[in-house]
Order: sequence, then structure tokens, then C-alpha cells
Amino acid sequence: MMQRLVDNFLAVTKESVKTISYEWLNIFLRLINGVSAMLLAIMPGKTNMLEGIHGWELRPSFRGPRLPRWMENGVSSFNQFVHELSMDSDSASSVDYSSGEDVDYDDDDDDDGGISPASPSSQGSRFSRASSYTKRRKNWAHLVFSMFVWLLLPARLILGIPFYLYSIFFGRGSKGTTSSPGRLQTSHVHAGRKALDHVVQLATDRRRGVIEDLHLGMEIFIETIFDGIHKIAACFLSPIESLRALFRWSSADDSSAYVATATLAEDDPTPTERKTRLSSPLNTDARTCQDVITELGYPYEAIRVVTNDGYVLLLERIPRRDARKAVYLQHGVFDSSMGWVSNGVVGSPAFAAFDQGYDVFLGNFRGLVSREHVNKNISSREYWRYSINENGIEDVPAMIEKIHEVKTSELKYLSERDATEETNTEQPYKLCAICHSLGGAAILMYVITRRIEQKPHRLSRIILLSPAGFHHDSTFAFTALAHFLLWFAPVLQPLIPGFYIPTRFFRMLVNKLARDFHNYPAVGGVVQTLMGYLLGGDSSNWVGVLGLPHYNMNDMPGVSFGIAHHLAQMKHARKFRMFDYGSPAANMRAYGSPEPLDLGEYYGLIDVPVDLVAGKKDRVIHPSMVRKHYRLMREAGVDVSYSEFEYAHLDFTFSHREELLGYVMSRLLLVAPNTKPKSLRLKKKDGEVVAKQEAIS
Repeated sequence: MMQRLVDNFLAVTKESVKTISYEWLNIFLRLINGVSAMLLAIMPGKTNMLEGIHGWELRPSFRGPRLPRWMENGVSSFNQFVHELSMDSDSASSVDYSSGEDVDYDDDDDDDGGISPASPSSQGSRFSRASSYTKRRKNWAHLVFSMFVWLLLPARLILGIPFYLYSIFFGRGSKGTTSSPGRLQTSHVHAGRKALDHVVQLATDRRRGVIEDLHLGMEIFIETIFDGIHKIAACFLSPIESLRALFRWSSADDSSAYVATATLAEDDPTPTERKTRLSSPLNTDARTCQDVITELGYPYEAIRVVTNDGYVLLLERIPRRDARKAVYLQHGVFDSSMGWVSNGVVGSPAFAAFDQGYDVFLGNFRGLVSREHVNKNISSREYWRYSINENGIEDVPAMIEKIHEVKTSELKYLSERDATEETNTEQPYKLCAICHSLGGAAILMYVITRRIEQKPHRLSRIILLSPAGFHHDSTFAFTALAHFLLWFAPVLQPLIPGFYIPTRFFRMLVNKLARDFHNYPAVGGVVQTLMGYLLGGDSSNWVGVLGLPHYNMNDMPGVSFGIAHHLAQMKHARKFRMFDYGSPAANMRAYGSPEPLDLGEYYGLIDVPVDLVAGKKDRVIHPSMVRKHYRLMREAGVDVSYSEFEYAHLDFTFSHREELLGYVMSRLLLVAPNTKPKSLRLKKKDGEVVAKQEAIS
């Protein structure tokens, strides 16, 4: 009777504390959302910045915030969630979580199976209710046996230590070679622990935000506190049951915590023992480009590329090894290869090109927080000491030469396998480049410098999406920033070598806040509008981009101070030119002239077709600046085309735009792939050997 009274009191008190805590939190969140709605209502120009972005409310109302998935049915649905998982684990486990007493199923025929939980079904309260609804039977034989075992416990410890040490030092060799049925059976003893790990793993949602984590943290904290209070009360009210539980805990075999497992395609498929480890304890989305590609069922290959100055780049690939047409995609500033696959199968340029039969290569510039370099001890100041020059004359050449090496090797192998012999030294494949923003400036720099050096650039066509290079027609914010960088560059460069989020905690916080901005539309709308103001009124989904997994707590793409300084120099000079080292002597050593190389004057060296694409809503690189590229190329005799779309700056990569994909694919199809090489077959005719050249279809 006393146990039941304590259980009911603790259950009611626990739910009261939960309800009060959640209501206060929800009141505070409603206040924030309401204030944000009022601010958004009076902000000028919000309609243009929020146009076409799903999830933001143009007319937000004072509505409650959207609760997490596990709280949609009320504050106690998490308890039901834990209860259902616990019941599922109990059905497959031999562990009895009740108080060790039998349940009378005859007293309450109307109940479901004799157990009728009246309060929310958390694991701690279920334990107490199971004990309160059972008949208390004295098992004197078991009690005497337990006391006898406790008296012999010192002898058991003394005799057990040698066997334990023997199993550690001499039993490891047999663990990996034979599977132990007894071990698999005794693993059920720890089903409760594994069930708890399963609950935590399912609760580890990589899409949760800070508010959702706060809800879950409050739930777990309250559950833990009241579970501890309940166990303390149970120790005083049921000391015999507490001794039994302590005895069962002390007599458990620790080795059963290991489970024999095996992985397909391993060299040694023999089951080995390992422990389960949560891969994402902080609930952040840390997926890589590889994860996105493979989850959608596409093949994947990672290629490490080392530049001449020691930077280690990641060239990712969606391989189609027998294809004689390939495409190289290069991202822009503060971006990575994730931008080309972030819209899924239907809206991503990388998947669209692969489905059209292309071998797809995704380039990544230098500039990661992890500082990938051959010199493992390189300092942050040394790593971030580069400009757009290094992107164009180091990164792009290294990646394209690696593509050439891989493709020629694979196609040569396929030709040898088909018993054919190539009769010409031409490039056996056609390579096209699709570049966005900074990637466009780097690829133009690459082609021009390779032509000046009289080296092959390997490209057959270039498609530039809002390319960088000319920036003098920009907003007041960018103009002020450029002047600030030019004036204070000597002071700022040693202090701020790169622009990125410095610590793992703040990167995690930004990733989670981006999720909260989606859950609270008014707050997200305010942040989106403010970022639009800062970036000159560009209506790209800036907040949505922050939630992409390439901005995760482990790593993120950054921008060096040299790149920002280089862009400011281009804007000030009103020219697309290489980096100015600050003195005629330094420029003379780098370029052979006192002034940096003006790339716009060398557009006549471009010997492949170029397709320029501009966004009418782009406020980062105005359409007029893309048209200047077009005008100079046309005057230089380049085969160039120009198109405009109703896009903002990030819409070229992070938005699902069918018309853009259709246009890009149509330009790629203008490049005819190489046919398979011709072979020489020897035939005898009238006693003479003649060579007949046949084309392999």
C-alpha cells in the first residue's frame, strides 16, 4: 500500500513539473516568435528577399512554435515513445524488469493483459507500476540462498580474479576465430542496456535544433531526477528486493556486453567483438558529399589530389568509367562539392549530368578548417596565405590533370581489354567544366595561364554560372567592405588569416540554429531579411544554406583573407586581374611586369566555347558584370553565349531550377563525345598483307 502511494505521488509530481517547465518554455518561445513577427511586418523590402523561399511566412501570426516530432501529441508522448520501445525490448529479452513478483491477471479482466498504465509510460514509472500491481510473495528459499551467496562473496572474488586475468591475457586469440553460442545467449542479459542505447540512438536526430534539444534535455533531466528519487524510496520500502537487484548486478558476466558481429565484404568475415558507439552524440548533421551520393544509390569515388605547393584537395567522383565524356564541376566561395548534390536526384546538376551519361567529377578548393596539407604541422597563418591566384594556377590544374590521368588510364585499359589499339594521340575523352561564382574566375584564370605557358588545358567547353572577376557594379555594403579591406589589409592579414567559424561548438550552434529558423518561421524570416540587407538585397536562401551539412561542427569551407583582399583589388581596379602583391618588385618576381596580369586583355587566348549565365536577382555579382565578361570575350573573338534567368546568387546551385538544368544539359550536349578509337586489322589479299582501318562501333 505504501509503495503504491509513493509511486502515484511521484508520477503526479513528475508530470506536474514537466507541464510547468514546458509551459514556461513555450510562453517564452511564443513571445520571441511574436516579437519577430512584428519586426518582420514592418521591415521594408522583405517581400523580395523572402520570395520563393519555402517555409518563411510573409504574414506571420502569433501562433505557437512547432514542437518536436516526439512532442506532437502532448508533453507526455516522449514517455509513451520510451514505453513502446521498452515493451518491444522486453518481448525479446529474458530479463524481468518487475519487482520479481507474479502478476495477477484475474483481478482486472477489463484491463489489457492485466496491466493498465494510468500515468505517462516512462521507463522509471513503468518499473514502479509493475511492482505496485503485483502480489507480494515471500520467497524464503531464494532469500536464504542470496544471504549464503553474500557470505561467500569474498571467496568468490579471490578465486575469480585469476580466472578473469587468464581470460584477458590468454583468451583474446580465440575470440576472433570462433563464435561462442553461449556468448550470444548471455548477451540477452544486457538487453535493457542495449534497449536504452537504442532509445538514445533513435533520439539522435541530425535534424534537431537548439530548441528541440532543449525540450529533450528537460525531458531526460526530469526523468532522471525522479527515477533516482523513486529508486531511493524503493530501497527504503523494499530492502529485500533491493538486495536481490544488487545480487543480480554483481553476478552478471561483463563479457556478455560484447556482441559478435561480422561485416560483409571484409577480408576476414569471422565475427569479432565490438561495442556500439554513437556516431553523432551532439545530434548534428555531419553528412558528407559521399553520404549524400551513396544514400541516393549512386556510385562514389574519392580521389586525393596534392598541389605543387602541398595542399591536399578532395576530388570527388560519380564514376562512369567507360564514358568518353566527362564534366568537372567547381564550386564558389564558402561552398564545397555539396552544393552540386544538395537538391537530391531531381534538382542537382551532378546527378543530372551522370544520368545523361557523363563521368562526373566534383572539385573542392583549398580552404577547410581541418587544414589538409602535406605538412601536418602547418600553422593557420601559413595555411590561409593564398589568393584566387592559387585557386586558378594550383588547385584547378592539379585536379584537371588528375582527371586526365584517371580517364586516360581507364579508357586505355578498356581499349586493351577490347583488343583494340589506339592509332592517334588525341585526348580519348571530352571534358566540360561547369563553374559557379569564384570557380568561374578560377577556371578562366586557369585556361588563360595554360595558354600563355603553351600547355594543354584539356577542356572542350566551359559553362560559367554568375562568374566572379568584375565587381565594380555592386551595392554600398560591398563597396564599403572593399575599401575597409584595402585600407587595413596590412594590419588585418596577420590577425585574421581566414574567415570561418573557429570552434566546433560554434559550428554546431550555427547548424542547429539554422534548423530552429525553419521551425520558427517568423524568427527565420527576420534573420533571412537581415542577411539580405547585409548582402545588398540578394534573395538567396542564405539561412537554408547554413543548415547544409557541409557547415557542420567537424569541418567547413572557409575563405582566406587573401581571397577577400583579391576581390577588393578587382573591384577597386575595375578589372579582372591577378593578385597585386603591393609593390612593383614583388609583381615583377611573380609576373615579370610591375603590374598584375590583366586577364580581360587575354580573353583572345580562350579557344573553347564559353556559356555565360547571369541572375537577374543576383545582388552579389550583378548581371552587368557578367555582361562585361561577355562583351570582352565577343570582342576578342571567343565563341561565347549569354543567358539570364530570374535567379539570385545561390539559386544556381542550392535551388531546384528545372530550366537551369535543362539549359546546362543542352549546352553540354553540344560537345560531341569522342568515338571509340579505330583499330588496325591485318588481312591477307592475294598473298600480300594489307592494313585495313576499321572503326569500332
